[in-house]
Amino acid sequence: MNFQGKVILVTGASRGIGAAIARAFAAEGGFVVVNYLRNEAPAEAVVAECKAAGGDAWAIRADVNDPAQVQTMVAQVQAELGRIDVLVNNAFAPYRFDPEQRKRFWETGWLDYQTQIDGAVRASYNVIQAVLPGMRQRAQGCIINMASDLVERPVVAYHDYSTAKSALVGFSRNLAAELGPLGIRVNCVAPGLVYPTDASRATKEDVKEAIVAQTPLRRIARPEDVAGPVLFLASDWSRFVTGQVLLVDGGLVMK
Repeated sequence: MNFQGKVILVTGASRGIGAAIARAFAAEGGFVVVNYLRNEAPAEAVVAECKAAGGDAWAIRADVNDPAQVQTMVAQVQAELGRIDVLVNNAFAPYRFDPEQRKRFWETGWLDYQTQIDGAVRASYNVIQAVLPGMRQRAQGCIINMASDLVERPVVAYHDYSTAKSALVGFSRNLAAELGPLGIRVNCVAPGLVYPTDASRATKEDVKEAIVAQTPLRRIARPEDVAGPVLFLASDWSRFVTGQVLLVDGGLVMK
């Protein structure tokens, strides 16, 4: 896959899965915009890693839940680089995958749901609204939204998080149907548990072992395992693929 000359915006890219995605695009020659909220030093470290990998990168701070900040960020990128070819909506509201400390349904307030829905759907909505005029003008573009295999198989009932990711899948499919005639593809990548990330650090070893035992490939995903499927969906290799959810969980969910 060759992303030479392509501009890729990855939200929440200062660490974890987002950082791995940024590095992978850079290794294929892309110019990666590393969006971050608070972690400036890690974001700049990702930029350095992208450059060392053979691509180029630029770190920009913006709260993806703030439409004004998102518009400013996208305007900066378009002014400096001319366009955004690929958008990866990876940022999400903070969450801890801790089965023992999770809230049961009767303990989960609507604000918990709203926080996750804002982090998954509203944030994606904001960034897509900002990049869409440029993509429509060029009649091409690729949008990838990060979902979760919990939508298909809630091995642990993380009610608010899984519900928000389910909404993101529906949101993405509606976008794919409407934007396809305009030359813009929209897909989702749905990882299982990924370690290490900030969200999975609280996941106990016995839980990870139980998931491994049910997973045909017999391990937990690493951030780098998620990057390849994202690049595939962003590349010309998948130019006739839209509205799909690509599960990346070692076969835990099969469809």
